[in-house]
Amino acid sequence: MMPDSRTPLISVIVPTLNEADNIDPLLTRLSDVLRASGDSFEILIADGGSTDATRAKTEQWMERTPVRFVAADSGHGISGDVLVAAAQASGEVVVVMDADLSHPPEKVPELVRPVLEGTHDMVVGGRYIPGGETPDWPWTRRIMSRGAGSLAWPFVSVSDPTSGFFAVRRQPLLDVDPKAEGFKIALEVMLGRHPDLRITEVPISFRDRTHGQSKMSLGQVSAYLRRLAALLGGLVSTSTVTQFALVGLLGMVVDLGGFQLLRNAGVNLSGAHITSFFLATVVNYVLNSRWVFRASSGEGIAIGGYVRFLSVCLMALFLRGGVLAILSQGVGMSEQSALIAAIVTAALVNYLGFAFFVFPNRDQQNIKIRWSIAVVGIVGYTLLLRFVYLGLPDLLPEEAYYWNYAQHPSLGYLDHPPMVAWLITAGTSVFGDTEFGVRAGSFLCWFITAAFSFGFARNLYDKESALRSVMLVGIFPAFFAFGFFALPDASLVASWAGALFFLERALLAQRRWAWWGLGICIGVGMLSKYTIALLGLATLIYIFIDRKSLTWLRRPEPYIAVFIATLLFMPVIWWNFENDWLSFGFQTTRRVSSPTSFSLHLLIGAILFLITPVGALAAFQAVFTRTVPGNGPASVATHASRRRLFTLCYTLVPLLVFAAFSLRHQPNLNWTGPLWLAIIPVMARRLTPAPGAAQNWKPAWGQKLWAPMLVIVLLAYGALFHYLAIGLPGVPYRQDKVQPVAWRQL
Repeated sequence: MMPDSRTPLISVIVPTLNEADNIDPLLTRLSDVLRASGDSFEILIADGGSTDATRAKTEQWMERTPVRFVAADSGHGISGDVLVAAAQASGEVVVVMDADLSHPPEKVPELVRPVLEGTHDMVVGGRYIPGGETPDWPWTRRIMSRGAGSLAWPFVSVSDPTSGFFAVRRQPLLDVDPKAEGFKIALEVMLGRHPDLRITEVPISFRDRTHGQSKMSLGQVSAYLRRLAALLGGLVSTSTVTQFALVGLLGMVVDLGGFQLLRNAGVNLSGAHITSFFLATVVNYVLNSRWVFRASSGEGIAIGGYVRFLSVCLMALFLRGGVLAILSQGVGMSEQSALIAAIVTAALVNYLGFAFFVFPNRDQQNIKIRWSIAVVGIVGYTLLLRFVYLGLPDLLPEEAYYWNYAQHPSLGYLDHPPMVAWLITAGTSVFGDTEFGVRAGSFLCWFITAAFSFGFARNLYDKESALRSVMLVGIFPAFFAFGFFALPDASLVASWAGALFFLERALLAQRRWAWWGLGICIGVGMLSKYTIALLGLATLIYIFIDRKSLTWLRRPEPYIAVFIATLLFMPVIWWNFENDWLSFGFQTTRRVSSPTSFSLHLLIGAILFLITPVGALAAFQAVFTRTVPGNGPASVATHASRRRLFTLCYTLVPLLVFAAFSLRHQPNLNWTGPLWLAIIPVMARRLTPAPGAAQNWKPAWGQKLWAPMLVIVLLAYGALFHYLAIGLPGVPYRQDKVQPVAWRQL
């Protein structure tokens, strides 16, 4: 058969290096599949300098198949070889695949079809989506593959960012940075100069090669890590690590010397370690900006740069204060040894902060990637900060009160259901009657909240919005506190997040099984605090407004959910029955009969505290700013309207109940905390302008406030914990507190 004389529509690029044994079976299967599709095509063998018969085997196919041999040999690995071939390709759509048949040629038509039809710009063959598989892989290779992919996963929209099998429009591939190296060319495209690529995945079965040897090596892994850091805008390299370590050692000498001099002069632990720290930061900033990260720091010593530098250093300082307190006061290490360990911990935070935030690569200006890096950094820092300080501050009076609950097991208590006592019992049974043990359950509840919030936001919008939602759940004071202190709100918020996840699956996605999960979450929530019942009221209102959801009233699943919730809540009902409905009366008639007091302003103040003024502004915009539907199908507009109705119902119904109560009675500070979980995905989606959206001064103004707010809140958390653990210079933490008094002896 003669080669196709038409201009190729599809160009398949196959990078090779000593793949002679695979050429014939690969080209046989690939050419058969492409001819059967009816689309014109060409196959480019991008060779990286083979010393076997790869070229000779390829040339045998040129007379009967549109195959070309490209002597790429770029010196930049597979990525460089693919780019050389892409410059010579003629097709509108380019497919990249391995030569060893681990990528099934039969999947090529499925990859190219969405790109040819214009619905997507890039299609990736996914191993880790439903239908995808990696048969016969040893567990070690699975772990390595997953680990490599997890490093890039937060920054791309697909589940398998390290896949080497993909189809893409030719131009985005040509626009990849010429310095690209290594074997993950797909990642170069996804994190390159086209941030708004429409990307999807199709499942593939990835099998081990049958001929030849794998090209994977430590050098390839090192190249992958270097390129990933560069694509994310971080100045991370062997040279910067070495230089940073040298600067850090000099800073440590200044730090330790200053610390010892101050301690010898009678300065307390907190004052000595903070003062010596600031002396070291001045030395570190000058050397880092003028030597280690000079490529991105510009000329001169910039005040703005020092402010960013100091912000990162302060975050590291507050973290190292916790490590210092644990090791010196808890473990019993000497202060000098504890300080060295604390400095090393802070150095890691400093290096990552400097490389990605203070002195980033100025070539990376993709705002989405910058926000994704911020998400990873903020979530990681807040988790580490809470974990380090979890066992350091004394229990709050409220925590000691609930710990006392746990010492007297019961199915119910006067002012709250028993879940908080059960969590404290579980934590102290593992970690003992310590601050860490008392709070461990609340800390774990945050992870449940984050997981459900991620799933909820991803189902509503996309993974990018979901990750930003997790960041907001980590940074807003309400959820930061509920994930630290041993309060009933910890399990309530986790249950509330789970209920929203299952409600979205049931009402918007029409999944019948979701009602079972909803029943469990509501039941567990009722064991935490009764306010989760407001979700039931919001659900009824939503169902009566949304015509499509009315059918659920004629089906058994919602009633099964009510039954499951009631069954789980039965211990509290039984306890109230035996105690003259004491707890129910305490939370209802007692509050309604409390003295009349107009307190709407207190509710507003509580909201500003719980989600910050910037968060409150974003919530206001999310509620009252309606997105104008595009020109897409009517079904898309309908889904967007139902989605908006969903978020409004589950935000405004509880909020209006609390607002009505505050007109005549005083609300508690923490009441509105959980309800913001419904609107957080909308807030997260609006952190950056939508692609192609018209610029409006109001959202743009609000978006500019997020960055300073995040920094201020992070520093406030660190300073507060540092104060509670070992004090601050000039503001020593009082050790003669009235409450709690000897809670371990209660």
